[in-house]
Amino acid sequence: MDRANAALAAYLLDSGVPVHLVGHEIDRRFIEDPLATGHVVPRPRGFPGLAERLLARTGTQVARTTVARHPQARVVVNGGNCPWPDINWVHAVHAAWPVQDAGAPWWSRHRNRRLKVDAVRRERTSLQHAGLVIANSDATRRALIERVGVTPGRIRTVYLGSDPTWDAVGARERLAAREALQLPPDRPVVLFVGAMGTDINKGFDVLWHSWLELTASGRWDASLVAAGDGWRLAGWRAGAARGAAAGSVRFLGFTPAIRDVLAAGDLLVSPVRYESYGLNVHEALCRGLAVMVTRSAGVVERLDDSMTEALLPDGITPAHLADRLHSWRGDIQGWRVRAAATAARLRARSWTDMAAELVSVAQASRERASA
Repeated sequence: MDRANAALAAYLLDSGVPVHLVGHEIDRRFIEDPLATGHVVPRPRGFPGLAERLLARTGTQVARTTVARHPQARVVVNGGNCPWPDINWVHAVHAAWPVQDAGAPWWSRHRNRRLKVDAVRRERTSLQHAGLVIANSDATRRALIERVGVTPGRIRTVYLGSDPTWDAVGARERLAAREALQLPPDRPVVLFVGAMGTDINKGFDVLWHSWLELTASGRWDASLVAAGDGWRLAGWRAGAARGAAAGSVRFLGFTPAIRDVLAAGDLLVSPVRYESYGLNVHEALCRGLAVMVTRSAGVVERLDDSMTEALLPDGITPAHLADRLHSWRGDIQGWRVRAAATAARLRARSWTDMAAELVSVAQASRERASA
C-alpha cells in the first residue's frame, strides 16, 4: 500500500500537481518537494486503535481544508482510514480477511479481534461514503461487492505497477547477493517475504513445518531465507538453531533491501491465507524468480496459464507444500522459464503507468458524475 501510494504521489508531483500527504511516516523526498505538503500523524506505540483514529481525524481535517480552498481538488483515501466522499483506493478488505492468530497470547488474540471488528466497521463506513472505489485486483473487487456491499458500478480495478530497476537478476548480481547474505553459491535458495507477527495470515508457519519435514529427510539441499519481523520471529529463530533445519535457514528480520534479497533467490513461496494482491510475488517475478502462491491471491489474475504449477490450494498443508517444493527442486530451470512471459509483462507496466491509469479513471468518473 505504501509503495503504491508513493507512486501515485510521485506521478502527481512530476506532473506539477500540488499534493497533500497524510501518514504516520512520509518519505523525505516528498517532504523536500516544494509542491508537497506533509502531515505526519503520531503513532502511539502499543495503541494501534488510537493511531488509526488520529490518522482518520487528520485526514478529514486536511481534506476539508484543501477542498474548501480548491473545490476541484481530489481526495484519495485507503480503505477505512478516512471516511471521505471521493476516491477510496482499497489495498485489502478487512471484511474478507479473518484473524489467524492461533498460538498467540490470549491478550493479543483479544486485541486482534477487537481491532478487526473496529476495522470492518470503519471500512464499511468509509466505503459507503466513497464516490469511486479503486480495487487493486478483481479478487479485491469481488470481496468489496460480496463482503462489504459496494455496488459494482462504483468499483474499478487498477493493477499495481513495477519499478523498472527491478529487472531480471544476472549471474554476477546473484553471486554478489548470496555472498552478502553468506549463502552458498551453488545451493538452491527459497525465499519468504512477509510479516511474522501474531497473525499468521502470510503462511510462514506452513512453510516452516514443511521445511522441517524436508530437512528431516536428509535429502534436501536448499537454503531458506525469510525476510520479515514480528512476535513469532524469536520462536522460529530458536527452532532453526536446533535439529535438522540448523544451518539451512536464515532469518533476516525486517529489511528494506528486498530487491537485493530477491537477487539471491531461486523461488519465492507465499502460502497466504488471505491476500488482496501480493506485491512480494509480483516483485519476485520481475526479478526473474519462480514463485508459489495461494490461488486466491489477487496477483494470480496476472499469471499466465503456463504457471498453473505455481498455484497453491487454499488451506495447503505442510505435507502438500513439501511435495510441491520437491517438484520445483527437480525442475528449477523449467519453473523459471515458465514464469518468464508473466515476468516480462509485469515489468512492462511501470508504477507511472499505474498512476496514470488511476488518474484517468478518476477523471472519467468525475466527468460521468457531472454529465
